[in-house]
Amino acid sequence: MVVPVVENLTRRVGRFMHDDDLRVELQSLLKGGLETKIEPRAWDQAKVDFILSRLREIDAGDYENKLVEAGFTLYPWGEGDDAQSCETCMYYVVHRRFCELPELMMPVEADWSCTLWRI
Repeated sequence: MVVPVVENLTRRVGRFMHDDDLRVELQSLLKGGLETKIEPRAWDQAKVDFILSRLREIDAGDYENKLVEAGFTLYPWGEGDDAQSCETCMYYVVHRRFCELPELMMPVEADWSCTLWRI
C-alpha cells in the first residue's frame, strides 16, 4: 500500500517541476518584451466574455498567445489599494503558484497580473 502513495507523490512532484520550468519560460517571454493586451481592462461582463472567447480560440499549450490575449504583466496593475496581482485573484492557487482560470490554466508568479483579475 505504500508504493501507490510514493508513486502518486512522484507524479505530483513532477507536475510541479514542469510548472516551474514553464513559469521561467513565460517570465522570459514577458521580460523579453512580449507585447500583451493590457488594455482594455475587463471591468464589465461584456469585456470579460470577449477576452474569454478569444482565449478559448487558443490551443491549450499556446502559452505565448495566452499571455498576449490575457494582457499579462510582470507586475501588479494599478497602485496602492487598487493594485491587482495574481496573488489576490480568485483563480490563483497559492501553494502551486498557478492560475486556475479554465481558459488559462498556467503557472504564474504572485506579483504578475492580467486583465481578467477577479477578487
